[in-house]
Amino acid sequence: LQKILILLHVTTCVVIGKTLMILFPNAMKRYILKQGEKSRMNENPKFSYENWGPTFFSFKYLLFVLKVKWKRLEDEAYEGHSAPNTPVVTFHGEVRHLFDFMQDNRPLILNFGSCT
Repeated sequence: LQKILILLHVTTCVVIGKTLMILFPNAMKRYILKQGEKSRMNENPKFSYENWGPTFFSFKYLLFVLKVKWKRLEDEAYEGHSAPNTPVVTFHGEVRHLFDFMQDNRPLILNFGSCT
């Protein structure tokens, strides 16, 4: 049921967005550029609007957003319930799942970090 609701929501947004891009291309370009500012995408000199702007509200965009949102359904954690067995990527680029790293009754500790 959740996947159907996500499909309906994302499809509606893409249809409306595509329609607005056709009817009001300049206004939509300004809107998309504003979104690029929020995500700091426009700070990369290799990206220009012409490279990524027209891809918004395309069929590939629809499929990508659906894939991401459906994957996130598997990643939800609730207090008092088991942790989700989310996919993770090893240093060698292998896709594994979180529970693959558990050993016997030893606790599994996750350490998150970031480097820029």
